[in-house]
Amino acid sequence: MRGSSSPTGTAMTDGESSQSLIAAMDVLFAPRTIAVAGASTNKVTYGNIFIRRLRKFGFEGNVYPLHPTAETIEGVRSYRSFADMPEPIDYAYVAVPPKKVPDLLEDARGRLRFAHVISSGFGEVEEGQDLETRLVDTARQTGIRLLGPNCLGIHTPRGRVTFADPDRLSGLKGSVGIISQSGSLATDVLRRGTLRGVRFSGIVSVGNSADIGPNELLEFMLSDPATETIGIYLEDVKDGRRFFDILRAANARKPVILLVGGRTQPGQQAAASHTGALAQDDRVWLALARQTGAILTETLEEFIESLLIFQMCRPRADQPTREVTLFGNGGGISVIATDYFSRQGLNIGSFNDAL
Repeated sequence: MRGSSSPTGTAMTDGESSQSLIAAMDVLFAPRTIAVAGASTNKVTYGNIFIRRLRKFGFEGNVYPLHPTAETIEGVRSYRSFADMPEPIDYAYVAVPPKKVPDLLEDARGRLRFAHVISSGFGEVEEGQDLETRLVDTARQTGIRLLGPNCLGIHTPRGRVTFADPDRLSGLKGSVGIISQSGSLATDVLRRGTLRGVRFSGIVSVGNSADIGPNELLEFMLSDPATETIGIYLEDVKDGRRFFDILRAANARKPVILLVGGRTQPGQQAAASHTGALAQDDRVWLALARQTGAILTETLEEFIESLLIFQMCRPRADQPTREVTLFGNGGGISVIATDYFSRQGLNIGSFNDAL
Protein backbone atom coordinates (compact mmCIF):
# COMPACT_ATOMS: atom_id res chain seq x y z
CA MET A 1 0.00 0.00 0.00
CA ARG A 2 0.99 3.58 -0.54
CA GLY A 3 2.02 5.61 2.45
CA SER A 4 1.11 9.27 2.77
CA SER A 5 2.67 12.50 3.91
CA SER A 6 2.51 14.57 7.01
CA PRO A 7 1.81 18.32 6.72
CA THR A 8 5.58 18.89 6.65
CA GLY A 9 6.02 16.51 3.72
CA THR A 10 7.94 13.84 5.66
CA ALA A 11 7.02 10.22 5.10
CA MET A 12 4.64 8.50 7.48
CA THR A 13 3.73 4.87 7.93
CA ASP A 14 0.25 3.72 6.95
CA GLY A 15 -0.68 3.26 10.60
CA GLU A 16 0.54 6.72 11.63
CA SER A 17 -1.16 8.32 8.63
CA SER A 18 -4.47 6.60 9.37
CA GLN A 19 -4.41 7.56 13.04
CA SER A 20 -3.62 11.21 12.31
CA LEU A 21 -6.33 11.35 9.66
CA ILE A 22 -8.98 9.94 11.99
CA ALA A 23 -8.00 12.47 14.64
CA ALA A 24 -8.27 15.32 12.10
CA MET A 25 -11.58 14.32 10.53
CA ASP A 26 -13.66 16.33 12.98
CA VAL A 27 -12.56 19.32 10.90
CA LEU A 28 -13.89 17.70 7.72
CA PHE A 29 -17.34 17.30 9.28
CA ALA A 30 -17.33 20.72 10.96
CA PRO A 31 -15.08 23.09 8.97
CA ARG A 32 -14.82 26.71 10.05
CA THR A 33 -13.14 28.04 6.89
CA ILE A 34 -14.07 26.99 3.35
CA ALA A 35 -12.46 27.92 0.01
CA VAL A 36 -14.41 27.52 -3.23
CA ALA A 37 -12.55 27.08 -6.52
CA GLY A 38 -14.59 27.11 -9.71
CA ALA A 39 -17.27 29.73 -9.01
CA SER A 40 -17.90 32.32 -11.74
CA THR A 41 -19.01 35.93 -12.11
CA ASN A 42 -20.90 35.46 -15.39
CA LYS A 43 -22.55 32.04 -15.16
CA VAL A 44 -23.86 29.62 -12.57
CA THR A 45 -21.36 26.84 -11.90
CA TYR A 46 -21.11 24.09 -9.31
CA GLY A 47 -19.01 26.49 -7.26
CA ASN A 48 -21.72 29.17 -7.30
CA ILE A 49 -24.37 26.64 -6.31
CA PHE A 50 -22.18 25.38 -3.46
CA ILE A 51 -21.78 28.91 -2.04
CA ARG A 52 -25.54 29.47 -2.23
CA ARG A 53 -26.19 26.20 -0.45
CA LEU A 54 -23.77 27.12 2.32
CA ARG A 55 -25.85 30.21 2.98
CA LYS A 56 -29.18 28.38 2.85
CA PHE A 57 -27.96 25.59 5.12
CA GLY A 58 -26.73 28.05 7.72
CA PHE A 59 -22.94 27.72 7.49
CA GLU A 60 -21.52 30.13 10.08
CA GLY A 61 -17.83 30.07 9.16
CA ASN A 62 -15.87 32.08 6.61
CA VAL A 63 -16.14 31.43 2.86
CA TYR A 64 -13.33 32.38 0.47
CA PRO A 65 -13.97 32.13 -3.29
CA LEU A 66 -10.82 31.52 -5.33
CA HIS A 67 -10.66 33.30 -8.72
CA PRO A 68 -7.80 34.75 -10.82
CA THR A 69 -9.49 38.10 -11.58
CA ALA A 70 -12.84 38.57 -9.81
CA GLU A 71 -13.19 41.00 -6.91
CA THR A 72 -16.34 39.35 -5.56
CA ILE A 73 -18.34 36.20 -6.30
CA GLU A 74 -21.86 35.66 -4.99
CA GLY A 75 -21.41 38.83 -2.94
CA VAL A 76 -18.31 37.46 -1.19
CA ARG A 77 -14.81 38.87 -1.56
CA SER A 78 -12.71 36.70 -3.86
CA TYR A 79 -9.01 35.86 -3.61
CA ARG A 80 -6.42 35.04 -6.27
CA SER A 81 -4.50 32.46 -4.25
CA PHE A 82 -4.61 30.59 -0.98
CA ALA A 83 -1.68 32.71 0.19
CA ASP A 84 -3.86 35.83 -0.15
CA MET A 85 -6.57 34.45 2.12
CA PRO A 86 -6.41 35.87 5.66
CA GLU A 87 -6.44 32.48 7.42
CA PRO A 88 -5.74 28.79 6.77
CA ILE A 89 -8.51 26.79 5.11
CA ASP A 90 -10.12 23.69 6.61
CA TYR A 91 -11.99 22.53 3.51
CA ALA A 92 -11.72 23.43 -0.17
CA TYR A 93 -14.45 22.72 -2.70
CA VAL A 94 -12.63 22.20 -6.01
CA ALA A 95 -14.70 22.32 -9.20
CA VAL A 96 -12.17 23.31 -11.87
CA PRO A 97 -11.02 21.44 -15.01
CA PRO A 98 -9.14 18.29 -13.97
CA LYS A 99 -5.77 19.31 -15.42
CA LYS A 100 -5.75 22.41 -13.21
CA VAL A 101 -6.34 20.58 -9.94
CA PRO A 102 -2.74 19.48 -9.12
CA ASP A 103 -1.44 23.05 -9.56
CA LEU A 104 -4.25 24.33 -7.36
CA LEU A 105 -3.19 21.96 -4.58
CA GLU A 106 0.40 23.09 -4.99
CA ASP A 107 -0.78 26.68 -4.53
CA ALA A 108 -2.49 25.62 -1.30
CA ARG A 109 0.67 24.11 0.24
CA GLY A 110 0.70 24.79 3.97
CA ARG A 111 -2.68 26.58 3.82
CA LEU A 112 -5.23 23.78 3.36
CA ARG A 113 -6.20 20.66 5.31
CA PHE A 114 -8.83 18.90 3.16
CA ALA A 115 -9.50 19.26 -0.57
CA HIS A 116 -12.73 17.90 -2.01
CA VAL A 117 -12.36 17.47 -5.78
CA ILE A 118 -15.74 17.30 -7.49
CA SER A 119 -14.10 17.30 -10.95
CA SER A 120 -14.18 14.08 -12.97
CA GLY A 121 -11.81 12.88 -15.70
CA PHE A 122 -9.31 11.13 -13.44
CA GLY A 123 -8.82 7.43 -12.65
CA GLU A 124 -12.39 6.46 -13.59
CA VAL A 125 -11.36 6.85 -17.27
CA GLU A 126 -8.26 5.39 -18.89
CA GLU A 127 -6.92 8.71 -20.14
CA GLY A 128 -7.15 10.23 -16.66
CA GLN A 129 -5.23 7.62 -14.69
CA ASP A 130 -1.85 9.36 -14.98
CA LEU A 131 -3.49 12.63 -13.94
CA GLU A 132 -4.94 10.98 -10.83
CA THR A 133 -1.49 9.64 -9.94
CA ARG A 134 -0.10 13.16 -10.25
CA LEU A 135 -2.97 14.50 -8.15
CA VAL A 136 -2.31 12.03 -5.33
CA ASP A 137 1.45 12.67 -5.45
CA THR A 138 0.85 16.42 -5.18
CA ALA A 139 -1.53 15.93 -2.26
CA ARG A 140 1.04 13.78 -0.46
CA GLN A 141 3.84 16.26 -1.06
CA THR A 142 1.79 19.20 0.20
CA GLY A 143 0.28 17.40 3.20
CA ILE A 144 -3.28 18.00 1.94
CA ARG A 145 -5.79 15.18 2.41
CA LEU A 146 -7.92 14.50 -0.62
CA LEU A 147 -11.61 13.60 -0.91
CA GLY A 148 -12.47 12.32 -4.38
CA PRO A 149 -11.92 13.08 -7.15
CA ASN A 150 -15.18 12.57 -9.04
CA CYS A 151 -17.43 12.96 -6.00
CA LEU A 152 -20.10 15.22 -4.49
CA GLY A 153 -18.37 15.51 -1.13
CA ILE A 154 -20.04 15.89 2.26
CA HIS A 155 -23.38 16.53 3.88
CA THR A 156 -22.88 17.40 7.52
CA PRO A 157 -25.65 18.89 9.67
CA ARG A 158 -23.20 19.58 12.50
CA GLY A 159 -21.01 21.63 10.12
CA ARG A 160 -23.89 23.08 8.07
CA VAL A 161 -22.33 21.96 4.77
CA THR A 162 -24.27 20.05 2.12
CA PHE A 163 -24.11 18.85 -1.48
CA ALA A 164 -27.93 18.82 -1.78
CA ASP A 165 -30.65 21.46 -1.98
CA PRO A 166 -31.25 22.64 1.62
CA ASP A 167 -34.87 23.49 0.78
CA ARG A 168 -35.56 19.76 0.50
CA LEU A 169 -33.79 18.76 3.72
CA SER A 170 -34.74 18.83 7.37
CA GLY A 171 -31.30 19.99 8.50
CA LEU A 172 -31.76 18.13 11.79
CA LYS A 173 -28.75 16.44 13.33
CA GLY A 174 -29.00 12.68 13.58
CA SER A 175 -27.10 9.49 14.37
CA VAL A 176 -26.80 7.74 10.97
CA GLY A 177 -23.53 8.05 9.05
CA ILE A 178 -23.31 7.20 5.34
CA ILE A 179 -20.29 6.42 3.13
CA SER A 180 -21.02 6.15 -0.60
CA GLN A 181 -18.99 5.52 -3.73
CA SER A 182 -21.83 7.08 -5.73
CA GLY A 183 -22.78 10.73 -5.45
CA SER A 184 -26.23 10.29 -6.94
CA LEU A 185 -26.99 7.38 -4.62
CA ALA A 186 -25.79 9.44 -1.65
CA THR A 187 -28.28 12.12 -2.71
CA ASP A 188 -31.05 9.51 -3.01
CA VAL A 189 -30.28 8.16 0.46
CA LEU A 190 -30.32 11.69 1.88
CA ARG A 191 -33.61 12.72 0.25
CA ARG A 192 -35.50 9.46 0.55
CA GLY A 193 -34.10 8.74 3.99
CA THR A 194 -35.16 12.20 5.18
CA LEU A 195 -38.71 11.53 3.98
CA ARG A 196 -38.74 8.22 5.89
CA GLY A 197 -37.48 9.88 9.07
CA VAL A 198 -33.79 8.98 8.96
CA ARG A 199 -31.63 11.70 10.51
CA PHE A 200 -27.97 11.86 9.57
CA SER A 201 -24.75 12.60 11.43
CA GLY A 202 -22.95 12.87 8.10
CA ILE A 203 -22.93 11.62 4.51
CA VAL A 204 -19.76 11.36 2.44
CA SER A 205 -19.49 10.70 -1.28
CA VAL A 206 -15.96 9.38 -1.93
CA GLY A 207 -15.89 8.93 -5.72
CA ASN A 208 -12.58 7.46 -6.84
CA SER A 209 -11.18 7.33 -3.27
CA ALA A 210 -7.74 8.32 -4.51
CA ASP A 211 -6.69 9.21 -0.95
CA ILE A 212 -9.44 9.15 1.69
CA GLY A 213 -11.66 6.13 1.15
CA PRO A 214 -14.29 3.97 2.83
CA ASN A 215 -11.80 2.40 5.25
CA GLU A 216 -10.69 5.70 6.76
CA LEU A 217 -14.23 7.05 6.94
CA LEU A 218 -15.52 3.84 8.51
CA GLU A 219 -12.83 4.05 11.19
CA PHE A 220 -13.78 7.67 11.86
CA MET A 221 -17.50 6.93 12.12
CA LEU A 222 -16.83 4.05 14.50
CA SER A 223 -15.05 6.50 16.81
CA ASP A 224 -17.46 9.40 16.21
CA PRO A 225 -19.80 9.92 19.21
CA ALA A 226 -22.44 11.49 16.94
CA THR A 227 -22.72 8.35 14.78
CA GLU A 228 -24.53 5.28 16.10
CA THR A 229 -25.42 3.46 12.86
CA ILE A 230 -23.31 3.29 9.68
CA GLY A 231 -24.49 2.67 6.12
CA ILE A 232 -22.07 2.01 3.26
CA TYR A 233 -22.61 1.84 -0.51
CA LEU A 234 -19.68 0.18 -2.28
CA GLU A 235 -18.70 -0.95 -5.75
CA ASP A 236 -15.23 -2.16 -4.77
CA VAL A 237 -12.72 -1.97 -1.92
CA LYS A 238 -9.08 -1.11 -2.56
CA ASP A 239 -7.78 -2.76 0.62
CA GLY A 240 -10.16 -5.64 1.22
CA ARG A 241 -8.26 -7.19 4.13
CA ARG A 242 -8.26 -3.95 6.09
CA PHE A 243 -11.95 -3.39 5.33
CA PHE A 244 -12.72 -6.89 6.62
CA ASP A 245 -10.78 -6.29 9.84
CA ILE A 246 -12.49 -2.93 10.47
CA LEU A 247 -15.93 -4.44 9.84
CA ARG A 248 -15.26 -7.36 12.16
CA ALA A 249 -14.17 -4.98 14.92
CA ALA A 250 -17.26 -2.84 14.26
CA ASN A 251 -19.61 -5.74 15.02
CA ALA A 252 -19.23 -5.24 18.77
CA ARG A 253 -19.54 -1.45 18.58
CA LYS A 254 -22.01 -0.17 15.98
CA PRO A 255 -24.29 -1.77 13.35
CA VAL A 256 -23.04 -1.49 9.76
CA ILE A 257 -25.46 -1.78 6.83
CA LEU A 258 -24.02 -2.60 3.39
CA LEU A 259 -25.44 -2.00 -0.08
CA VAL A 260 -23.11 -3.29 -2.79
CA GLY A 261 -23.27 -2.50 -6.49
CA GLY A 262 -21.73 -4.69 -9.17
CA ARG A 263 -22.66 -8.07 -7.73
CA THR A 264 -23.59 -9.44 -11.17
CA GLN A 265 -21.48 -9.44 -14.32
CA PRO A 266 -23.48 -6.65 -16.03
CA GLY A 267 -23.40 -4.68 -12.79
CA GLN A 268 -19.63 -5.10 -12.58
CA GLN A 269 -19.27 -3.67 -16.07
CA ALA A 270 -21.43 -0.69 -15.11
CA ALA A 271 -19.39 -0.12 -11.94
CA ALA A 272 -16.13 -0.16 -13.91
CA SER A 273 -17.40 2.65 -16.13
CA HIS A 274 -18.75 4.56 -13.11
CA THR A 275 -15.82 4.76 -10.69
CA GLY A 276 -13.24 2.44 -12.26
CA ALA A 277 -14.23 -0.30 -9.82
CA LEU A 278 -12.69 -3.76 -10.05
CA ALA A 279 -14.95 -6.78 -10.39
CA GLN A 280 -15.87 -8.58 -7.16
CA ASP A 281 -17.40 -12.06 -6.92
CA ASP A 282 -20.79 -11.89 -5.18
CA ARG A 283 -19.73 -14.79 -2.96
CA VAL A 284 -17.04 -12.54 -1.47
CA TRP A 285 -19.64 -10.06 -0.24
CA LEU A 286 -21.88 -12.80 1.14
CA ALA A 287 -18.96 -14.35 3.02
CA LEU A 288 -17.82 -10.95 4.30
CA ALA A 289 -21.24 -10.18 5.74
CA ARG A 290 -21.50 -13.62 7.33
CA GLN A 291 -18.05 -13.43 8.95
CA THR A 292 -18.18 -9.81 10.14
CA GLY A 293 -21.80 -9.42 11.21
CA ALA A 294 -22.44 -6.60 8.75
CA ILE A 295 -25.94 -6.52 7.27
CA LEU A 296 -25.92 -6.96 3.48
CA THR A 297 -29.01 -5.46 1.83
CA GLU A 298 -30.28 -6.06 -1.70
CA THR A 299 -32.10 -2.84 -2.63
CA LEU A 300 -31.99 0.86 -1.83
CA GLU A 301 -35.36 0.57 -0.10
CA GLU A 302 -34.11 -2.24 2.15
CA PHE A 303 -30.95 -0.23 2.86
CA ILE A 304 -32.90 2.85 3.98
CA GLU A 305 -35.41 0.82 6.01
CA SER A 306 -32.55 -0.96 7.79
CA LEU A 307 -30.98 2.39 8.68
CA LEU A 308 -34.33 3.58 10.03
CA ILE A 309 -34.82 0.46 12.14
CA PHE A 310 -31.43 0.76 13.79
CA GLN A 311 -31.93 4.49 14.33
CA MET A 312 -35.19 3.79 16.15
CA CYS A 313 -34.25 0.63 18.04
CA ARG A 314 -30.59 1.31 18.80
CA PRO A 315 -29.71 -2.29 19.72
CA ARG A 316 -26.71 -2.89 21.96
CA ALA A 317 -24.07 -5.08 20.37
CA ASP A 318 -22.74 -6.00 23.81
CA GLN A 319 -26.11 -7.51 24.79
CA PRO A 320 -27.11 -9.77 21.88
CA THR A 321 -30.48 -11.53 22.07
CA ARG A 322 -32.83 -13.63 19.96
CA GLU A 323 -35.87 -12.85 22.11
CA VAL A 324 -38.56 -10.74 20.41
CA THR A 325 -41.75 -9.14 21.68
CA LEU A 326 -44.28 -8.49 18.91
CA PHE A 327 -46.92 -5.76 18.93
CA GLY A 328 -49.50 -5.78 16.12
CA ASN A 329 -52.83 -4.13 15.30
CA GLY A 330 -54.44 -7.29 13.98
CA GLY A 331 -54.28 -11.06 13.88
CA GLY A 332 -53.23 -11.59 10.27
CA ILE A 333 -50.26 -9.25 10.25
CA SER A 334 -49.11 -10.64 13.61
CA VAL A 335 -49.18 -14.20 12.24
CA ILE A 336 -47.16 -13.17 9.17
CA ALA A 337 -44.64 -11.33 11.37
CA THR A 338 -44.32 -14.36 13.65
CA ASP A 339 -43.56 -16.59 10.66
CA TYR A 340 -40.96 -14.14 9.37
CA PHE A 341 -39.15 -13.71 12.69
CA SER A 342 -39.16 -17.45 13.30
CA ARG A 343 -37.51 -18.09 9.92
CA GLN A 344 -34.75 -15.69 10.99
CA GLY A 345 -34.10 -17.77 14.11
CA LEU A 346 -35.77 -15.35 16.53
CA ASN A 347 -37.94 -16.43 19.45
CA ILE A 348 -41.37 -14.84 19.88
CA GLY A 349 -42.05 -14.77 23.60
CA SER A 350 -45.43 -15.13 25.33
CA PHE A 351 -46.77 -12.73 27.94
CA ASN A 352 -47.23 -14.24 31.39
CA ASP A 353 -50.54 -14.31 33.23
CA ALA A 354 -49.65 -11.21 35.26
CA LEU A 355 -49.81 -9.13 32.09
